[in-house]
Amino acid sequence: MKLGFVSAILADQTLDEVLDFAASEGFSCVELMCWPLGKAERRYAGVTHIDVAELSDGQIEEINGQVAERGLSISGLGYYPNPLCPDHDEARVYIDHLAKVIEASAKLGVNVVNTFIGRDPAKSIDDNWPRFLEVWRPLVKRAEDQGVRIGIENCPMFFSADEWPSGKNLAISPVVWRRMFNDISSDSLGLNYDPSHLLWQQMDYLKPIKEFSEKLFHIHTKDAWVDRDALNEVGILATPLEYHAPKLPGLGDIDWGSFFSVLGQIGYTGPVCIEVEDRPYERTLAGRQGALRQSARFLHNFMTEELAE
Repeated sequence: MKLGFVSAILADQTLDEVLDFAASEGFSCVELMCWPLGKAERRYAGVTHIDVAELSDGQIEEINGQVAERGLSISGLGYYPNPLCPDHDEARVYIDHLAKVIEASAKLGVNVVNTFIGRDPAKSIDDNWPRFLEVWRPLVKRAEDQGVRIGIENCPMFFSADEWPSGKNLAISPVVWRRMFNDISSDSLGLNYDPSHLLWQQMDYLKPIKEFSEKLFHIHTKDAWVDRDALNEVGILATPLEYHAPKLPGLGDIDWGSFFSVLGQIGYTGPVCIEVEDRPYERTLAGRQGALRQSARFLHNFMTEELAE
């Protein structure tokens, strides 16, 4: 396994600065954000460490050189919009940029793109499904043609009232994943697996690892703490941030020993990237870097030096 982090938490740093930090702290890889240049619409979005819209051959060579000279690798290119949003013109912007991220991933030799399926939150899963197939069949075919694997993160994207009532990402559970992989059967479509999203949904986050072992293209390590007193007050139909909070690994309710034990059982050897969304650590750059250091120290308890190389 390769321990890395998601670059979104270092939004105010350049690519060089992100890579310098990763190398100096002993990380093996980084998932680099590739949003279009411009204003972010939500937290952790709008971060651009590689501008895929203007990626020349010279820039590709330069980026690969920057990564290689530090002994790092790029675990994946990250871009997490809502390609199924109700406004089809807006969705087209996301889809077109996602196509550029796929192309850039192939040109850079990364060959992994992490993203969301998307969703119209006002519609059921069944009612979203025809549009999912319409949008994603050509995207997956594009990825296949370029030798790129797409890791879909299993985040419901339902945290606040503007994402009510069902969030902005279809890929929320094993039953959806089975249907997704059945209807678009491709070696280029898999998961960017984050156990924290299953935990706060009151689901088993270990069992799917074995069933979907061949579909685990990328792993996010983020913890979650469920406030049981708050949950008892508001119930599961409340907006999720009313009863849970994203945390650094080791500060929430995930059993990381069991998590890495199951990953070891299935022989997973891919990237494991820390995703920091723990607000008390986000006030300063030093705090965000410290959060990555703290998370790495904790996770190395479960990843031997040999596995982490």
